[in-house]
Amino acid sequence: MVDEKSFRELALSFPEVTEQKHFDKTSFRIGKKIFTTLDVKNKQACVKFSEIDQDVFSAYDRSIIFPVPNKWGTCGWTNINLEKIPKKMLLDALTTAYCEVAPKRLTVLITKPEE
Repeated sequence: MVDEKSFRELALSFPEVTEQKHFDKTSFRIGKKIFTTLDVKNKQACVKFSEIDQDVFSAYDRSIIFPVPNKWGTCGWTNINLEKIPKKMLLDALTTAYCEVAPKRLTVLITKPEE
């Protein structure tokens, strides 16, 4: 299980991320682009993936990671059950979502080429 504090720390650990209200949720953004939201009430996060990344992560366990069940889901938005996801997998998901939205000048700061 990942609690609200841990989620916030992970999301804010990426370069230039800001936290803002987004309707009844909290969003984490790079500039104006949202890469994840946090729904404290439902203990759920939502991340922005490419369609391929959405398929890969959802294949793990659809009770933990699954496409949003509407038009947003077909655009890559993916729900994450924070009560069930392992912290390392959440970090991988947040990193992937961040890299999907952030400009290349920022993604190179968190991805290291093989030496």
